[in-house]
Amino acid sequence: MDFPDDCWELIFNSLDDDRLFEFPSLVCPRFLSITNRLRRSLTITNQVVHSLHTLLRRFQNLKEIEIRNFRGDLDSLLFEISQFNLDLKSIDFSKHKRFPYLGLRELGPKMRNLRVLNCSKVGFLQDSDVITIGFAFPFLEELDISYPNYSDTYFPDGHSSSRCLAECHVTDDGIIDLSLKLTNLRKIILSGNRYITDKSFASLLVNCLLLEEIGVRDCDFITQRGIGTALLLCPNLSSISLNRVAVPCIDALLENSFAYAKSLLELDLSHSSANDNLLWGLAKACLPLKKLSFCGCRSISYAGTSFILYKYRFLAHLDLEGVRFLSDEILLELSMFLQSLTFINLNFCSNLTNLSFFTITRNCPLLTDIRMKRISLGTDDLPTDFAVNDKVKSLALAANTNLSDECLKKMAVTCPNLQVLDVSHCPGISDEGISEVLRSCREIRYLEINRCMGISNFIIDFQLPCLEVLRAQGPVINDGVLAVLAERSPGLLHLDLESCVSVTTTGIKKIVESCRKLREINLKWCNNVSLDTIAWMVVSRPSLRRIVPPRDIVDSEIRRNFFFRHGCFVDDSGRKPYNP
Repeated sequence: MDFPDDCWELIFNSLDDDRLFEFPSLVCPRFLSITNRLRRSLTITNQVVHSLHTLLRRFQNLKEIEIRNFRGDLDSLLFEISQFNLDLKSIDFSKHKRFPYLGLRELGPKMRNLRVLNCSKVGFLQDSDVITIGFAFPFLEELDISYPNYSDTYFPDGHSSSRCLAECHVTDDGIIDLSLKLTNLRKIILSGNRYITDKSFASLLVNCLLLEEIGVRDCDFITQRGIGTALLLCPNLSSISLNRVAVPCIDALLENSFAYAKSLLELDLSHSSANDNLLWGLAKACLPLKKLSFCGCRSISYAGTSFILYKYRFLAHLDLEGVRFLSDEILLELSMFLQSLTFINLNFCSNLTNLSFFTITRNCPLLTDIRMKRISLGTDDLPTDFAVNDKVKSLALAANTNLSDECLKKMAVTCPNLQVLDVSHCPGISDEGISEVLRSCREIRYLEINRCMGISNFIIDFQLPCLEVLRAQGPVINDGVLAVLAERSPGLLHLDLESCVSVTTTGIKKIVESCRKLREINLKWCNNVSLDTIAWMVVSRPSLRRIVPPRDIVDSEIRRNFFFRHGCFVDDSGRKPYNP
């Protein structure tokens, strides 16, 4: 206990997540005080509002606040936050039904160091709301106002949406006013605001000289000329995300403008009409590109793609989802240019087979994340020679209906340091395949085997100390498997057993008793689990924070508050558990 506080702070800061402070905080009052000071983020939900005053007083060094699943008065909530002497850097109240106009006006003068604001998917966002943001937070650097939600039938004040919709959207007037106020803006996401035009782009370019990142997916009136002008006149632009732009064709201005975007690191042309002419122009521009996405681009060919990959051999992130011309032979040739790649997305490239997987793991030595959902894994013979790639950490292989145990075993041997595996909806995988994967990859911390109908009772006769998340929806898990997991995987944090009809109260009790860190469990439609077990779980396992019961259970506010006083939200709405 003579160890200085500064040293303890360094130790606790090495933890990956603020939530892990909970365990050392229980050791002694001194550790509680230290972890309180170190806490930087807080998620506010409908269930914690009654204790918000205590939380804000306890965590005085908060930098980030996320308001999630809150159904109360958002203005009042922000007003309460403003009463504390916090120095916030980031606020996120995305997906709320109403923009908190009054709350932000109150919060703004007291949060002069706020730099990041996320109000994406907020209901009925309009120009007056955007103007409020500029007025309240003049030093903002990152702003997300993407995809405002206009789908409700009525506004919060009771007016019909069909009558008021014409007045309730973001237009050029709002963005122009915003650009005049937020001159320090570095990142803005405007995606889904369908009424803004190139005038908004022009105002941002003229007034926000530090702008580095722009997102304009699904902005119907942003034209190729507007995007080309941005590339020409914005020397600091490092990232631009487009979507369905340049339909039906690419014009010369956009093709030639890439040569001027000398700071561009990330380019997303998903679902656009990008063609080989654009790819050749982009390749000749010699940009410092690290991230490139051609997801759903149907007009590009092998010739254009190979030329651009030849020119940009230092790419780290490549998204080719749904690119139709890809085959095993073509990917073999392209992989020769991808020595620096760490992420590749090949989802829905239906012509790719086992050979493509073993090709990229052999030829791309730095790959850490591979996504090959819904392709043709398992439809050809397995190679006799393959190279071990110990860099691969994540494999997403869901919906490969022909994926077999033998193929999965060889993949596991190829990627021995695997940490994340998703093989959901792969009916060809059995207990034997999953058991061998877990035996070969002892570092797996996230396993998703939803609806794998060939799995019923996999056997584990070894320890899995790293396994933290198991998602096994459908008739995949039974009490026998739970008993083994309770013994072999004591570090489980999240367990999703939705529709596991063979699971009973006996199996659940073994898991709850053995997994002392368990935070969330989904038992939706596990009808053989007694509802009386829920109260026992809440009281017996203090680490539990969220339970989805087999069916409706919380029939009174008194009972709900009883569960919550023990630190657990019993969510009888049936939503799925948090996916880390």
